[in-house]
Amino acid sequence: MKGNFYNLKERTFEFALKILEVAAMLPKTTEGDIIQRQLIKAGTSIGANVEEADGVSTKADFVSKLTIARKEAKETSYWLRLIARKFIKSDTIETNIKECAELIRIFSSIINKTR
Repeated sequence: MKGNFYNLKERTFEFALKILEVAAMLPKTTEGDIIQRQLIKAGTSIGANVEEADGVSTKADFVSKLTIARKEAKETSYWLRLIARKFIKSDTIETNIKECAELIRIFSSIINKTR
């Protein structure tokens, strides 16, 4: 599993970079600024929690960190959908929404297999 988990760490890191790119595309308005902060916090937290999961000492801590990563991915998906509907209609946003959904499925699978 270690090799696959390394790939997940890299994948969530790359996703965080894409989230930062989307955030930079948002308009410089009050609404845009608020959503930008929320998106950045949630979208970059996914990979941070995966990194933390890699260093835990118990199975319960591992599951806890991946559960947080999954929650952050769900929140990120919400913000991306909102952005797609209100601010930016693009293939980039849709691709990120799909990636987010896939990460949620991966986290759910790992959590269920680890419990």
